[in-house]
Amino acid sequence: MINMNFAQRVVINTSELDWVSSPANGVLRKPLEREAKESGHTTSVVQYGPNTAFATHPHPKGEEIFVLEGVFSDEHGDYPAGTYLRNPPGSSHAPFSKEGCIILVKLNQFSPGDTELVRINTCEANWLAGHGGLAVMPLHDFEHEHVALVKWPKGEVFQPHTHFGGEEIFVLSGEFIDELGRYPKGTWLRSPHMSKHHPYVEQETVILVKTGHLPIA
Repeated sequence: MINMNFAQRVVINTSELDWVSSPANGVLRKPLEREAKESGHTTSVVQYGPNTAFATHPHPKGEEIFVLEGVFSDEHGDYPAGTYLRNPPGSSHAPFSKEGCIILVKLNQFSPGDTELVRINTCEANWLAGHGGLAVMPLHDFEHEHVALVKWPKGEVFQPHTHFGGEEIFVLSGEFIDELGRYPKGTWLRSPHMSKHHPYVEQETVILVKTGHLPIA
């Protein structure tokens, strides 16, 4: 098990982690949280080398992907950097990459009843006005879970707030900051239910955010 105590705050600069092998040749990964070695609740950064593939496999409790670099593919299509994907529980696919890619992957974490198939190229979708100077791009909502991209303009300071149901952040560009630290591009943060912070940025920063999904007990 890796980082499976959801009452603990976790901060990982993924650029400082070593790549480790996976069951597929040429596919490497950086585990961030993991229930079991090849099953259960898992969050990882995964790298596909050029012309690499993973065998067809099912997702009994769903798969969520954000393409960080390159082009990720499966038999259903090609997904360039910036694509957000949700493969619902019970789905299966045979992923590969011709040119190579790096993806953020979350496995077996869907709420019961969350069966929506999602394909969003965030490079083509519209930003909406958020609080203050923030721009928000909603990606998925189900019950208490909310997923979005948030763009922070240079010098933006957000109000202090509490995370009901927790919060996960992956810093896609720039540097995210709060009173607890500074988090450059590639940092993954998981903050537990009812945690608090006062975030801000000094440079334009884009983060992938998921809220409301962590255990509240």
